[in-house]
Formats: sequence, C-alpha cells, structure tokens
Amino acid sequence: MDTPNARALVEAARRDGIEGFAAGAIVHRNAGSEILLLRRRSDDTSFPGAEGLPSGGVGPDEDLLDGLARELREEIGLPTGSPLRLDPFVAWFDYVSRHGLRKRQFTFARPHDGSPVLLCDEHTGFRWFPAGAYADSDLTPQVKDAVGRWLDRRSPGAP
Repeated sequence: MDTPNARALVEAARRDGIEGFAAGAIVHRNAGSEILLLRRRSDDTSFPGAEGLPSGGVGPDEDLLDGLARELREEIGLPTGSPLRLDPFVAWFDYVSRHGLRKRQFTFARPHDGSPVLLCDEHTGFRWFPAGAYADSDLTPQVKDAVGRWLDRRSPGAP
C-alpha cells in the first residue's frame, strides 16, 4: 500500500490558505461492504445527534497521520501501537470552523482490524452500515461525497 504523503497534503493545503486540519477514516469491513458510523451525542456542539465517521481535529504541531491514529484510538478504541494500515485513498473538503478558521478535513480509508469498537463519551452508539447505502445515512454532504468517491475507486475499472 502506498501511504499517503501527509506532509505534501498539508503543504498543499497551506498554499491554499487553509489554517487548520481534521482527519477521519472510512473504517470498513467485509470486503468494504460495510462502513462504521458513529452517533454523536445530542448535546454535542458539532452536528448534535448526527452520524459520522471517526474523525477529529489535528493539533497545530501534530502530524496528520499521527492525528488520525490518535482520533481512532480516542473514538473507536484502536489499540495503542496498532499499525495505521490505510487504503491507497484520500479525499478532502474545506470548511469554515465555528471559530472562523479555514479548515480542511482529510478522509482516509482503513480496513477494520477486528478489534472491538470502544466508543468515547463523544458518541452514544455505532453501527456497521451497508456502504452502498451511504446516501440513505445522515452523514453530511461532504462526508457522503468522500464515501461515494471511495466506493467509486473500489469499483472494477475505476482508476
């Protein structure tokens, strides 16, 4: 697998005027037929009660992939020291944070390693959702687009 060049992704984003970063993962199992969705708490300040992928902010002095690994440890209990093992896929979208910063969220894809999903207190539940039905989830439009692009790349004949 070609590990994404995180430094090049961040440098390109900075050239685009991006001030902060987030990282998330399409965690998938059963040959990519199911993806992991997390339910946010109803009192959460970002998308209360909505479903989303494991994701979160990357610190200003934190490497993008280190931030992704930390978020996976925090949000779904990825065991410390587990290899990050990413698919050769990355998508991103830009947004303005609630503090007015221009941010870019990078979404990677990762096969599930079989470890139990252990939620942090940011989430109230999770489910394995049919990947092909992502349009019927309540993911944000930007995250739906990332999942759709991931599915398109997995299709036979996709570049």
